[in-house]
Amino acid sequence: MTLDGIQFVTDVSGKRKAVVLDLERYGELWEDIYDILIAREREDEPRESLEEVKKLLIADGKLDE
Repeated sequence: MTLDGIQFVTDVSGKRKAVVLDLERYGELWEDIYDILIAREREDEPRESLEEVKKLLIADGKLDE
């Protein structure tokens, strides 16, 4: 099966190793994939509540009360 705008990079044995996407055609899809990868990478990072972030922004003068 082949799809326009998608090319696979293979090793010498024919095993798929990478993919090249036409960003004109699949740019929005790539953004979704990239967002998922970033979220997974950061899933173990400490989290701050919305209230904590608001307090920090107010204290820094970047948000009105």
